[in-house]
Amino acid sequence: MKVLVLGGGQVATAVMKAAPAGIEVMARARAQLDIAEPAAVMKTFAQLKPDWVVNAAAYTAVDLAEDNRNQAKAVNDAAVGSLAKAAAGTESRLLHLSTDFVFDGTSSRAYLPNDATNPLSVYGATKLAGERHVLADKNGIVLRTSWVYASSGKNFVLTMLKLMKEREQLKVVCDQIGSPTWAASAADAIWGLIQAARQGGLYHWTDLGVASWYDFAVAIQEEARIRNLLPRSISILPISSTQYPTRARRPAFSVLNSESTRATTGLTGYHWRENLRRMLDELRAA
Repeated sequence: MKVLVLGGGQVATAVMKAAPAGIEVMARARAQLDIAEPAAVMKTFAQLKPDWVVNAAAYTAVDLAEDNRNQAKAVNDAAVGSLAKAAAGTESRLLHLSTDFVFDGTSSRAYLPNDATNPLSVYGATKLAGERHVLADKNGIVLRTSWVYASSGKNFVLTMLKLMKEREQLKVVCDQIGSPTWAASAADAIWGLIQAARQGGLYHWTDLGVASWYDFAVAIQEEARIRNLLPRSISILPISSTQYPTRARRPAFSVLNSESTRATTGLTGYHWRENLRRMLDELRAA
């Protein structure tokens, strides 16, 4: 089996690292392939003839997207349309990574894959538009995940560790609830879906459990201190979203129900705090 992985971020890196034995993995980060160039996409697909394409490339600057709508749309919407067209033309299956930001956060329970969407931001709206291109093909798979972090790249955990070393106090939003997800966990779900080779459609995957950003920050400090990744503990205070205004609106509750993905892949998953420990162990070893 030949699998083409697009993107050079946290999930793309984790997918390549977790590739099962016997699978030929080909990677194309933006420097090698700009997915916003349809001709280049079609040429690459025709040359490589992958069985599967994993699209982990995206415009992910949530706040900047509010002022750069055209750029976000080009990458998250139009480019995904080109990927879907190229996949269909080469009989490849496309697995596209999406986000909890397609929901408005008003649910009183974890969101099921087929629940109504209502994005609050340009980022969420362009990601939802991209999903529709993939799902237009009965073989296309969309996998939504949330609050992704890894031991490298740009993410909440690494940002918190940096700030905890620099400051005496942090204020972190406590009224946005979701499920932190280790990139390696998302990669396992992606490979699980590929190997299950089920029909296309919408799937969700996050680590188990829920947290606010405040809860997540407190856990990061506690687990990092145990591993001597921080020289001291600092004060972390909970604040409301209104006290920390951002350019883009975030869903207040974006927990995703991953039961169908677990049933399809046979993966049981781990609580987010257990995977946070594993990631910090990885960071310490590095």
